[in-house]
Amino acid sequence: MKPPRFDYVASVDLDEALEVLADDSLETRPLAGGQSLVPMLNFRLAAPERLVDLNRIEELARVQRTADGGLRLGAMTRHSTLERDPLVAEGAALLAEAARFIAHPQIRSRGTVGGSVAHADPAAELPAVLLTLGARVHIARCAREGETGPRAERTLDLRELFLGPFFTALEPGEILTALEVPPPVAGEGSAFDEVARRRGDYAIVGVAARVRLDSDGLCREAAISLVNGGSTPCLMEEAAGALVGAEPTPDAIASAAAVCAKTSAPATDMHASKAYRRHLIRVLTGRVVSRAVGHAREGCHRR
Repeated sequence: MKPPRFDYVASVDLDEALEVLADDSLETRPLAGGQSLVPMLNFRLAAPERLVDLNRIEELARVQRTADGGLRLGAMTRHSTLERDPLVAEGAALLAEAARFIAHPQIRSRGTVGGSVAHADPAAELPAVLLTLGARVHIARCAREGETGPRAERTLDLRELFLGPFFTALEPGEILTALEVPPPVAGEGSAFDEVARRRGDYAIVGVAARVRLDSDGLCREAAISLVNGGSTPCLMEEAAGALVGAEPTPDAIASAAAVCAKTSAPATDMHASKAYRRHLIRVLTGRVVSRAVGHAREGCHRR
């Protein structure tokens, strides 16, 4: 009996990778850091006939300033880069803070920003943090007949990408190429925290928060996202809305934390019950929002 066909393509540029992905004669998957895909292959949860390795494509691994002072992260940016790159520390410090919670150093040295976001695991830190920061995602595919240029591109707000657990708006033949984070503004602060059974395990629950205060100390903008708080990476808009327009006093923060817990939809599994996760969400939200407010009051751009 002949073994099943398997092809491996190590692309050196994005257009080549997109061209291979556009060939639907074989089931094809892109390979980024491999920290999610390779275990799925090992457990036979995925069985593509061809892999397109993106690791040699330099344009996908760049961290750059955007024209408006924001941050552009190539999809192949490693988690470890988020911890150490001074551009990330200056332009999106919340990413640097949260990256330290991701698994272990060996995984952070291989795992990628784009791979984590495209995998859409509700238990992953980066999708929730990038939602909190208001990130946008850039997507590319090979140009089709009648389209000009070698590739077609589109941009989505990150919240539009997540459709369900491990399910995104990426279409066959498309690659997530980059993420853009808006620039930090005056009066802004952010923070992240999570609870896990052991350091490096998936979080039982995690919370990311960002607030912006005006000169009178009133909250003018807020965003709260949960890790493992629902079936997708999710923004908690009702809880964040409870903070906007008022002074973020301890009572106001506690009220928003209670709303966050009440409106969350965590699951019960072998690690924690739904009730326990909601308790953690309330406690962590209060803690994280308080820290974000403190950073905003100090004038620290903790993005």
